[in-house]
Amino acid sequence: MKNGGKLLLYASTETTEKKRVSSVREAALETAERLHLDFEQVRFTQNSDHIYVYYGNGDDEPVPIYCDEGKRFDVESICASLRKMMFVLSFHPRNAALRTMRAELMGFS
Repeated sequence: MKNGGKLLLYASTETTEKKRVSSVREAALETAERLHLDFEQVRFTQNSDHIYVYYGNGDDEPVPIYCDEGKRFDVESICASLRKMMFVLSFHPRNAALRTMRAELMGFS
């Protein structure tokens, strides 16, 4: 794992529309690349219509930062949502790596 942590995309490929998964995956991957974070896609073992993105850092429990309920397909708005939640997380003491990325989190859109 890179120093900044990891973005984890959780989705069920059986019940979730491929376009939705693709949009969220693209946004999470773009965000991870810009912030030099690892990225991993995890498939739900049970059916779920929701798509989730979590931020994980080390051994701490991953924190949910995004839930897609079929409302958005726009990659840029998903990126903006991810960035805003990660900015908020940067103020938590356990997320020192995000603290050092605040300028980057605020800078890209």
